[in-house]
Amino acid sequence: MSLFDSFRIRSFRFQWVADGLATWASEIDLLVLSWYVLVDTDSPFLVGLLGALRFSGTLLGPLYGIVVDRFDRTKLFVGIRVFMALIAAVMMALVLTDSLQIWHAFLIATAVGLARQFDVVVRQSLLADVVPRESLMNAVGLARSTVDAARITGALAGGQLLARLGLGHAYIAVTCLYLVSSLVALGATIGIKASIRAGSNPWQQFSSGMKYMFKDETISAVMFLAFLVNLTVFPLSNGLLPVAARDVFDAGPTGLSVLSATIGGGALAGSLALAAIAPSRRPARLMLSGIVAWHIGLLVFAFLPSLAWSLPVLALFGVSTSVAMITMQTVLMTSTTSEFRGRVMGVRALAVYGLPLGLVGGGWMAEQYGVRTSLVALGGLGLAMTAAAVLRWRLLLRT
Repeated sequence: MSLFDSFRIRSFRFQWVADGLATWASEIDLLVLSWYVLVDTDSPFLVGLLGALRFSGTLLGPLYGIVVDRFDRTKLFVGIRVFMALIAAVMMALVLTDSLQIWHAFLIATAVGLARQFDVVVRQSLLADVVPRESLMNAVGLARSTVDAARITGALAGGQLLARLGLGHAYIAVTCLYLVSSLVALGATIGIKASIRAGSNPWQQFSSGMKYMFKDETISAVMFLAFLVNLTVFPLSNGLLPVAARDVFDAGPTGLSVLSATIGGGALAGSLALAAIAPSRRPARLMLSGIVAWHIGLLVFAFLPSLAWSLPVLALFGVSTSVAMITMQTVLMTSTTSEFRGRVMGVRALAVYGLPLGLVGGGWMAEQYGVRTSLVALGGLGLAMTAAAVLRWRLLLRT
């Protein structure tokens, strides 16, 4: 299998580009808005809360899954991007008219969170529908690589836009990127038929989906681990990194963008490596290895004395991110039939609820005891719970 095996599929090519543009916009948005809240309020807790609100759609994951199983996923894919462009345009107008207030930032973050989680369910379901099973890990790796590349360039672009031109120009860029992503998404024209009759009862749909998941131990184990990594390791890159940049390394927006881009660079390398190799044997064991390495990287980062020392560790942190998440997504997709895929991915979205909990808890600990203590607590909890998961689901070592 070649690195670009999945690009032979037209719908995947368009989805790949559209996802990259949307992620680029999202990364610029996250970085500049987090920095705005930190500077304006001087509160790591509020920065963590802002990051948590970006996942406000998490609890609606099962509902999103039912919708995704009922309607044409390509139309949903385009519609979400148009909605995101409208949200960014509102934020741009507030900044350019000097009307932006803190409560606006939190309201916008909530709206973005509602759309982002819907987008995750749609993207993952659509990907598994259009790519053959034997090419799925390659496709997941390539999809992840464009997200990682967008995070690198998005972090660097966001830092430079904020430092040189200000918040208004940053949101002009975000709005334009979402608009272009919407146009590219129109190229994903393969229609996906709904697998559920429009007249069926939503509660029955949800109930049958939950029964399906609980009967499969592999799906149950992956759901637990997905929640765990969102709780313990994702808070660093999704909210606590600005706090570490300022309080530990005495760095400004440019230093923050370098830290964020370094994580993205490592993740990109890991994604491309897995896409090229696409190992088919024991993906669950590889997933566990990535999760353990990920938490170890978090613990090491907490004790580093300078920004320069942190860069190689964050690069390896990024590699571990890709190894864990690509194999996790592949195991879940290959264990799920098309009929239940939207609902499984919708419930999988609930695992992201661990991230706002980790962001709020980690932000509170950072404010009370310092960000280093917060990171050590999260990393130690993650390693302990991973060990408990292996003891509970020993089949992971054989899968």
